[in-house]
Amino acid sequence: QVNLVESGGGLVQAGGSLRLSCAASGRSFSVYAMGWFRQAPGKERELVAAISSGSSTYYADSVKGRFTISRDNAKNTVSLQIDSLKPEDTAVYYCAAGASMRISTTYYYWGQGTQVTVSS
Repeated sequence: QVNLVESGGGLVQAGGSLRLSCAASGRSFSVYAMGWFRQAPGKERELVAAISSGSSTYYADSVKGRFTISRDNAKNTVSLQIDSLKPEDTAVYYCAAGASMRISTTYYYWGQGTQVTVSS
């Protein structure tokens, strides 16, 4: 069992930056793939960034070049640095832990989410 708690969301002006953090507690954090998902109003939840247990990374095309995912296994944390924020980035962002980095159905554990709102 892995418990996940997101933090760092808030209201930010377009063009600004934000850093989201996910703190994990439980067993074997280092063996999990970690992902950041987001869900905007009226839209499906989508995977925007992921990092494997070996620190390979994946980014959705919509965020590539603006988002950076990282993990610190010693601290049981995963972070998402978001730069050049756009209004369309507005969503609830969720941290998740699972088995296969790019396959959403293999993410077993989920946080409760943190709201990111980008104003224009």
